[in-house]
Amino acid sequence: MTGGPIRPIGADPAVLRIGNASGFYGDRFDALREMLTGGPLDVLTGDYLAELTMLILGRDRLKDPGRGYATTFLRQLEEGLGLAAERGVRIVTNAGGLNPAGLADAVRELAEKVGVPVRVAHVEGDDLLEQRRWGEGVLTAHAYLGGGGIAECLRAGADVVVTGRVTDAALVSGAAAAHFGWRPQDLDQLAGAVVAGHVLECGTQATGGNYSFFAADGAPDLLRPGFPLAEIAADGGSVITKHPGTGGAVTTGTVTAQLLYETAGARYAGPDVTARLDTVRLTEDGPDRVRISGVRGEAPPPTLKTGLTRLGGWRNEVTFVLTGLDVDAKAELARAQMEAAFDAAAHRPAEVRWTLARTDRADADVQEEASALLRLVVRDADQDAVGRAVSGAAIELALASYPGFHVTAPPGKGTPYGVFEAVAVAADEVPHTAVLPDGTRIGIPPARDTRELTRLPDPEPPAPPDAALATRRAPLGLVAGARSGDKGGSANVGVWARTDEAWRWLAHALTTDRLRQLLPECAGLPVDRHLLPGLRALNFVIDGLLGEGVAAQARFDPQAKAVGEWLRSRHMDIPEVLL
Repeated sequence: MTGGPIRPIGADPAVLRIGNASGFYGDRFDALREMLTGGPLDVLTGDYLAELTMLILGRDRLKDPGRGYATTFLRQLEEGLGLAAERGVRIVTNAGGLNPAGLADAVRELAEKVGVPVRVAHVEGDDLLEQRRWGEGVLTAHAYLGGGGIAECLRAGADVVVTGRVTDAALVSGAAAAHFGWRPQDLDQLAGAVVAGHVLECGTQATGGNYSFFAADGAPDLLRPGFPLAEIAADGGSVITKHPGTGGAVTTGTVTAQLLYETAGARYAGPDVTARLDTVRLTEDGPDRVRISGVRGEAPPPTLKTGLTRLGGWRNEVTFVLTGLDVDAKAELARAQMEAAFDAAAHRPAEVRWTLARTDRADADVQEEASALLRLVVRDADQDAVGRAVSGAAIELALASYPGFHVTAPPGKGTPYGVFEAVAVAADEVPHTAVLPDGTRIGIPPARDTRELTRLPDPEPPAPPDAALATRRAPLGLVAGARSGDKGGSANVGVWARTDEAWRWLAHALTTDRLRQLLPECAGLPVDRHLLPGLRALNFVIDGLLGEGVAAQARFDPQAKAVGEWLRSRHMDIPEVLL
């Protein structure tokens, strides 16, 4: 794979086949092998980074400055490097995390060890920790780069490209730009590739994983869903599919669900282009094939999103099990006893949260089904305030509290928690750099033309259904799918209908006020609703639901993964014709 003239990226100049083998740090280990052996590919990507991952890697780097990257990727490459070489597949990954140069060196060492010579390049410049004073306790500060550095590395003949913090979709759009020779002003083409990249970035979520209708008639085999791939054309259009014979399914529903994941309004902004999600059109193109077309692009914003992570303090938690009768009285006694212990302590925890989950039911045949869970979470900047002051007080109640007292696990000493914050940094202040296989360093200029990101006005909703239609009280999920996720302290909930008739009802019935009624945790929070008629979808952004973000573990579901399914379980008055 090394030496000789620079090869084109793909065998077919008209179509670039890009697959994905990882949606997060910890995804299915053998996916890289499966994708390399399951069918033809030109490029294989792997996404290993998330907001929480950056904090984890930051703590790793504190222990060893030579680390800070996803070691799992190296172990996958022990076999995968030879397979990629045999098949002529380029590999592009953000597994470099906080140390892309270190991972690139490790890949070279591995290549020498396994006897597979490869050209390795990396992209850097996202790490802004030393660039300015970010405030006390900041562990990582990384700008989200675009695909320009990736494209430069591939044009120089790199077989493996390692990046740090780039946008997830840049792994795909950078490869496509290199293959087709797109220029920065080719906004529609870049936007189409960004949309394809967004569909691929979370791996099997595009092939039936985490899919609302997984249990419906004709639902796909999800025992082991295959990872997705995109066939990208020169105009930026694409077909989402998967290797033949793999599990799961690719349908307009699975693709719609992933398109709505962790997005907001119709403008999906990135460093290279702002993709207009309201222009996306999905059509079936055969079994397990969905065509994405019509995507329009606009100039990107003048700033780059930059993620800051820092240690926020210390936390501890205790879950009390309340069984049988008098659950409310038992909960009140446990709370009163623990609060009295906190008041008597030298340092009361700065934050004390109680939640009671009524998982119990009357006259239960199984003890666990007769039990409710009372969860205590405490946080403080001082470890001692959440350590013995909590664990000691809880254990001392073992023989002195409500009948049937026990906890799900022994209380610990407290663990550190993190905080994520997103800030904007001018793009021209970020030294986006491609380091080519021969060591040449090439600066990637920011976008010349930019456009401030503003909210698009909502389009006109469809005509409402007949008000005289008979309705029945039923779960929303019988007629609508949902996919939810996190962005810092905010959550998004995308909801879509599978038919035009259901969309007419959904667009009028599920307002922001109605959402707050159905999800009382959102009652006092700002909620923004976006209409996406082309996808028959609504996308809600709920600011503040997740507190200081996933790393802070402030909520039972800290990444809002199941908020959409909670919403689908709530009952509404639904026209009977839809049921």
